[in-house]
Amino acid sequence: MKWFKKKTYPDFWLQYLNQFESSQDQNLNNLRFIIFDTETTGLDIKNDRVLSIGTIAVQGHIIKVSDSFECYVKQDLFNSDTVKIHGLMKKGTHTKISEKEAIIQFLAHVKNTVLVAHHAAFDIAMINQVLKRLELPKLKNKVLDTGHLFNKTKLDTTKSHFSLDHLSNRFNIPQHDRHTASGDAYITALLFVKLIGVLSKNKSLTLKDLLRSDKRIGLL
Repeated sequence: MKWFKKKTYPDFWLQYLNQFESSQDQNLNNLRFIIFDTETTGLDIKNDRVLSIGTIAVQGHIIKVSDSFECYVKQDLFNSDTVKIHGLMKKGTHTKISEKEAIIQFLAHVKNTVLVAHHAAFDIAMINQVLKRLELPKLKNKVLDTGHLFNKTKLDTTKSHFSLDHLSNRFNIPQHDRHTASGDAYITALLFVKLIGVLSKNKSLTLKDLLRSDKRIGLL
């Protein structure tokens, strides 16, 4: 008979999982959203690495500057070509922590909140790759993409992909600290609040409305 050993997880991951045991409130005014961004060594999800993570919370349509998180990760890999974008040198002056410690702190901060990012698939994939390297499952949080939310507004149907720079200009959002994780998280938070304002102008929204895809298949 072949015996299978049950996989055990570290305490920080179990504490994270425990946050999801109760059902989530659907009222947008009560929900805590964590807007986040990652700066990376490049765009290759499998081979590139997270350099920094920045977050800021939004609750009740208010940006909570005091409820934020920022960390810089020790660089085992270094791509000098991307320094001109994010400005993070291999050594630099920032205090850097290990990839594992960054994830521990990030999970403790976000808990079971709804994560929000611009072009969120990339940032989520980069975080999930870190988890994979730590032999942990993927993130369990619900995720919203401000690019998708803008498409829901129907303000511009000429294309489906809009950059953060383009939408920042459209909504008159100053681009301070652009291409830093915390700076981009704050810009995205401003964009998120504005998009929710547009989407809720003529109707009462729930989280399900924001998560629901606008695409229709067949007669659905």
